[in-house]
Amino acid sequence: MASRKRFSYRWRLLVVMVGLSWLIIGVCMVYQHKREEDIRIEAVRDQLMRVSDRILASYEYDEDFLPLGDFFVKYFRNSVYKDMRVSVYDANDILLYSIGTPMEMNPAYTEEFSPEQIPDQAGDGENKKKHRDFFVSLRKSNDGNVRVLVAVPSAVIASTLQTDGEFWGIVAILFVVVSVIAYYTTGILTRNVNTLTEFASRAIRVRNPENGEKVTFDDLKFPDDELGDVSRKLVQLYTEKVDALDKSEREHKIAIHAVEEKSRIKRQLTNNINHELKTPIGVIRGYIDTILSSDDMDEATRTHFLLRAQKNVDRLCSLLNDVSTMARLEEGSGNIPVTDVNMHDLVYTIANDLAVSNLVGNLEFKYDVPLDCVVKGNASLLSSMISNLIKNAGLHSHGTEVVFKTVSETDKYYSFVFYDNGTGVADEHLPHLFERFYRIDAGRSRRVGGTGLGLPIVKNTVEALGGTINVRNRASGGLEFVFTLEKWKVRCQ
Repeated sequence: MASRKRFSYRWRLLVVMVGLSWLIIGVCMVYQHKREEDIRIEAVRDQLMRVSDRILASYEYDEDFLPLGDFFVKYFRNSVYKDMRVSVYDANDILLYSIGTPMEMNPAYTEEFSPEQIPDQAGDGENKKKHRDFFVSLRKSNDGNVRVLVAVPSAVIASTLQTDGEFWGIVAILFVVVSVIAYYTTGILTRNVNTLTEFASRAIRVRNPENGEKVTFDDLKFPDDELGDVSRKLVQLYTEKVDALDKSEREHKIAIHAVEEKSRIKRQLTNNINHELKTPIGVIRGYIDTILSSDDMDEATRTHFLLRAQKNVDRLCSLLNDVSTMARLEEGSGNIPVTDVNMHDLVYTIANDLAVSNLVGNLEFKYDVPLDCVVKGNASLLSSMISNLIKNAGLHSHGTEVVFKTVSETDKYYSFVFYDNGTGVADEHLPHLFERFYRIDAGRSRRVGGTGLGLPIVKNTVEALGGTINVRNRASGGLEFVFTLEKWKVRCQ
């Protein structure tokens, strides 16, 4: 169904305003015409009464009517009263004198000035039945013996009310001026509506952008009045709503992406764990099957196989422990218990344990941490993190020493650095070192040991405690890990 075409708000308002203006002007003209007509009628009445009074005065002074009648005929010859009729009757209704066609005395006539229909006695035959509209004035003498009827055709009033072309020209100009004023007034009054219409059109394009069009409302100018204030509030509310919806959509997309990324990481972790578990389990099963199927195996070989199986069991246990640690850090980072941890005491304890256990062989561990370096953390996790860094350097750096020290501090954080003096890694491997099960040399890494989760655990531990960590190659050789931890006193405050 086709949409019905309609006039704009401005044109509808213009039609109403012009119509009302013309109606008011018309009413005023009708009122003025009626008022002018009343004035003219009153003027005619006064004129007829003056004529009647003058005739009655001549009767009172016993003057002859004829000279006076001749005067009236001459006086009104070229005026609108040229068709005036005058009839003078005595008490017995006998016509004494007349000017123009005599009028019959009608008992219905009173001394009130009023319009009447009088037969046109100038005609004959059928014409005598014709009547004409007159204004009649009846006056009586003081003694009642003389009555004067004076009448003029009603056309006298119409002729005096005729308007010339100048009057109608003024009326036409008045109509045009009113229409022009209404046109510009409606333009001013509807400017706010037009701007709101443009705003609504743009608002639709904001929600349904065409060709990537960027829609703004900055150039919309509303009038400085109450409607303009309301319109600006509407635009502001709409803009805030659109911004809120856009923000919500962005946050929703980020949340979906985070969920998808988390799901992807879990799938990847599961696949990597399955892959990593197959190797030690396969080795253990192979050694056990060999031992069980070889009854004549000598004791030395059996012991060798059992030791190799035990080594893979240890590797399997380490892998499971690391997977458990990763899961705990990722799923419950907000629930990790934190307390004040003195980093100097923590590193001192790690150095003593390394010296006793000889876990990293001849690799020398050095540290430089202030005695009052207290961070917000978890002692177990931080100890495991530093141990993982040391073990990673012992397995892969080919260096002779590792160093852990405090390099700077701010009002909120301590910055630490851990580095070795080994060979480092190629630059293309640096962005991937914190990825789960990432190995620069997969075959060699498995021979020297390690689960592939040491550095991811380091990164997750630092981030779970509110810090940041980065890795880079040192100019003098080796890898360097720089990370931050929050000061304990900040939390206390």
